[in-house]
Parts: sequence; structure tokens; C-alpha cells
Amino acid sequence: MGVVTTVTAFYLLNRDMKNGTLKGGGTLEVEMDHTSDLSLLSDGAKKFFAILIPVLFAADVAAMSILDLQGGDATALVGGTSIFILLLISLAAHKNKGLEKTTSYLIEGFQFGFKIFGAVIPIAAFFYLGDSGFIKIIGEFLPKTSLGIVNDLGVALASVVPLSAEVGAVTLTAVGAITGLDGSGFSGISLAGSVAGIFSTAIGAGAATLTALGQIAAIWVGGGTLVPWALIPAAAICGVDPFELARRNLLPVTIGLVVTTIVAMFLI
Repeated sequence: MGVVTTVTAFYLLNRDMKNGTLKGGGTLEVEMDHTSDLSLLSDGAKKFFAILIPVLFAADVAAMSILDLQGGDATALVGGTSIFILLLISLAAHKNKGLEKTTSYLIEGFQFGFKIFGAVIPIAAFFYLGDSGFIKIIGEFLPKTSLGIVNDLGVALASVVPLSAEVGAVTLTAVGAITGLDGSGFSGISLAGSVAGIFSTAIGAGAATLTALGQIAAIWVGGGTLVPWALIPAAAICGVDPFELARRNLLPVTIGLVVTTIVAMFLI
């Protein structure tokens, strides 16, 4: 999936660049202060921090593995390390004004984060409404056996198709893609596994292949390539139009899903 999609995207971009049809499109503008002086740090200091930063984050990974840190504890460790690095660099660059500059950098970073990730809020709302969050927000209007609006669509599709290796592969891809439409690449993983279990029992083989196929489809569709759950922040950081990015992702991802589905048919 990854190889086919990447190669296809590279070919299409390279073709458009040669033909002169590649247009940058709009950009998501985020006002930032780019007046920083790159000469604040000496060459020796730059090399020192270039080595120190990966070492500190590698130490974080080791600490999380050894101490079994997860969730908020792991986040606090990484965040604390980041602030520590920021403080060291600010003190090295600005000397006596290091603490003051650290505060301004933190404020600037928070502003940048709010401007970028603020667009994710309505998408997150759609995700929660499409999943089990519907009951918590709207009320218990869905049937007791419901898995959420989006997941119910996947179950309905799986229940009306014949059971064979080829149809099973196509169905798992469709189910994964549908569950990915809520903007998350992971909410439909359990559903894909359940549907794969049904098909593999009827076919007599291919449980692992079908499960992986459904999960791949859900992640690629909803994990930030076609549905802007992670696409908007990435597009904003890169300074490109998220809608143009999604449009360009559509054909390579679709080709990748088709090829992956065909290959899965032979592996079942």
C-alpha cells in the first residue's frame, strides 16, 4: 500500500511539474515572527545542541520503555524535556535575557498551535458523533446493539454481500474506508476485525489478511490522507492548502487501495 501510493504520487507530481501544470494552490496563512537572528548561536553551540537534542529524546524513549511510562506520564516527560531544551537554547543564545525570551517563545508556540489545531475541533466533533460519542452527546436514540452511525454503515454493508475470497477482500476495504470517513484511522479497527472473522470463517482462511486489509483501508482513508483529521495540521505546518492536498492524495490512495485489495485476494 505504502509503496504503490508513494510511487504513484511521485509519478503524478513529477509529471505535473514537467508539464507545468502543478499549481501551488492556496496556503493556510499563519502569522509568525520570523525575525530571529540565526547568528545568536555559535557554530560550536549549534553542533552541541544538534547532538544533545536527539540524545535527550532518545533518553526519553529509553525511560518510557524501562519505567513503563504511558499516557499522561509519557507526555509529561517529553513535554518537560522539550521545555528544558528550549530553556537551554534560550539561555545560550540570549544570555541574560534567556528567561524572558523563553516566555515569549512559549507564547508564540501556543499561538501557533491554536491557529493550526483549531481547525481540528469541528472534525473531532464529526468523529465523536459518528462513533459512540453520539450517545453521550445526543442521547440514547440509537439501538442498543449500535456501534455508532459510521460503524453501523460498515456492518450493514458486510451483511448484504456474498461470502467469497474476492468479495471478502473488496468488502473489507470498503468497510475500512467507510469507518475511516469519521476522520479517525483507528475507530474502525475493531469492526474490521469482527467482519474479517465472519468472512474468514465462511471462507476457511484469510483472517489475518482480511483484518490487515480492513485496518489499512481505515487508516489510509481516515488517518490523514483523504479525511482531514491529521491532514489539516500537517498542511498548515507545511504552508499548503489542505483541500488541494486532499485532492492530490485522492488518486494515489485510491490506486494503492485497489492494488492492495487485489494482492490480498491472492493471499487469502
